[in-house]
Amino acid sequence: MELKTARLTVLIDPGKKEAFEDLCRSQDMTPSQVVRRLIREWMEKEGVAATPRRKPAAKKRSR
Repeated sequence: MELKTARLTVLIDPGKKEAFEDLCRSQDMTPSQVVRRLIREWMEKEGVAATPRRKPAAKKRSR
C-alpha cells in the first residue's frame, strides 16, 4: 500500500460524474478507491511497475 498520495485532477461531464459516484456508493467504495484500482490494474496489464520516488540526496555541508 502506498504511504503518500498525490492529487490527480480529471475532467468529466457532470452526468457521468454523478453516475460514477452513484455506482461507487452502491459498491460501498469511494471514487478514489475505484480510480486507484483501475490505474493499478491497467498498469499491471501493461507491464508497468510504479517506481518509488527517491529522496533528494543530502547536500554536503562546506566548512
